Amino acid sequence: MSFEFADRLRKIPPYLFAEIEEKVAKKKAEGLDIIDLGIGDPDLPTPQPLVDEIKRQLDDPENHRYPSSGGERDTRVAIAEWYSRRFGVELDPDREVAVLLGSKEGLANVARAFINPGDRVLCPNPAYPVYAQGATLLCDAEPVKVPLYEKDGFLPDLDALPADAKMLYLNYPNNPTGATATPSFLKDALRWCNETGTILCYDNAYSEMTFDDYVAPSILEFGRQAIEFGSLSKTFNMTGYRLGYAVGDAKLIAGLKKVKSQIDSGAPKFIQKAANVALGEYTGRSRPKMVEDNVKVYKERRDVMVRGLRELGYDIKLPKGTFYLFFGVGESSIEFANRMLEVGVVVTPGIGFGQNGEGFVRMALTQPVARLEEALERMRKA
Repeated sequence: MSFEFADRLRKIPPYLFAEIEEKVAKKKAEGLDIIDLGIGDPDLPTPQPLVDEIKRQLDDPENHRYPSSGGERDTRVAIAEWYSRRFGVELDPDREVAVLLGSKEGLANVARAFINPGDRVLCPNPAYPVYAQGATLLCDAEPVKVPLYEKDGFLPDLDALPADAKMLYLNYPNNPTGATATPSFLKDALRWCNETGTILCYDNAYSEMTFDDYVAPSILEFGRQAIEFGSLSKTFNMTGYRLGYAVGDAKLIAGLKKVKSQIDSGAPKFIQKAANVALGEYTGRSRPKMVEDNVKVYKERRDVMVRGLRELGYDIKLPKGTFYLFFGVGESSIEFANRMLEVGVVVTPGIGFGQNGEGFVRMALTQPVARLEEALERMRKA
């Protein structure tokens, strides 16, 4: 018996990260020592107070039952209170907050709530693939490339965007480029969306991972006609816990919650309880010690790698956000990545983030300094 994929699934290109994993697994099987700077999965441990809280909450049988698909109310309140302290934004926890199974889920599912087949969705390029693929193509919609260029600080030209699109995805601090956006740009983006009737989906997963006194804002500081997505994954080294949130316009949140009510049963209660503790560590706009300690580690790694890559002849800037380095290599990004893999260094080809990523590679700073220095030495020999 033959089974055929749905047309929408056939439109999805191969997931580059899965292909990289296969290549890495093969090299490991051959006995090659691998320094993995590919997928952005923090190597630092989840802060112990959060692990302890999960263990404590597991002893409560109530936390083993079904949660709400839109999030437990105490967690929605914790998120709203965090937004008040961190961004000065006041949210209604019942109408303007949803708890997610990681921000990736919400970024895809919001399209299911508002995008019809044939609608046009503005997707940055290069960008996190979920915008164009998991959200747009799986809704039978049309992804419209929004080119990002290094000379423009990887910010889109708002005046060049088509006004007939239904939705726009933006992400700053940016994955993969590490770029940040100014308040004036964010105000202009929100104004443009309001004037054109375009839904603004703002991916703010890296808001807490910033350097050199830069503090990332929320898009909601400049207006409420948008939906913003965040995550505990990178902030608290909780990638495997799958917990994120969406906040913003009540109608957009309602649509997202309605989709979620049909396809998931919510994040485990004991993990949501740990999120309450994590967000409660913030007493104001400044990062708490458990987050600041992580950022200091990534800053040291950033500085070591940028200095080393410059010595190797690469033109690379110090990013103010994320734990990624994105730089031009002067050749095919896949060929460069394959060459690095031969010496046991895994990097992500820029082409995996869209055509405008070609000629660049992304490195994730998810290895200790000693391993980063070893990676630089291998690159020098290669």
